[in-house]
Amino acid sequence: MTEYDILTDAEREALQEVMQTPASVSSCVLIVEDDPVAQELLAEFLEMNAIECLKAGNEEQALALLASGQPINLMVTDLRMLPHDGLHLIRKVRESERSALPIIIMSGDANVRDAIDAMHLHVVDFLLKPIDTDKLLKLIREELGL
Repeated sequence: MTEYDILTDAEREALQEVMQTPASVSSCVLIVEDDPVAQELLAEFLEMNAIECLKAGNEEQALALLASGQPINLMVTDLRMLPHDGLHLIRKVRESERSALPIIIMSGDANVRDAIDAMHLHVVDFLLKPIDTDKLLKLIREELGL
């Protein structure tokens, strides 16, 4: 130590350890919504709340993003989409390497059977549109550990 050094050896070691620890991977939410306006509004809402987003307009785009290796930590998907619905997408995810991915499903047109099927697919929650943004944000933060 030099005479101007204000750190103890223990403090210096702790600081060195922290500096060598890799930065944590940022959390990212994949939004799967076929309505471009709803997709953009949801992405803007999440980004305003410091949550990074990727966007897909259909099942094919969503599966491609999930297979790309990007750090996606949660998926929020619409139920009613073409050509396949959100339940079909979730089944595909559950059969993939990303099977443990937390998923929130949302719908403006759902019935009890849809909700039951979604719960059997181990979704985090099934939200009805119009979305309660406070509830959605709370769910996302809990799942991402924020």
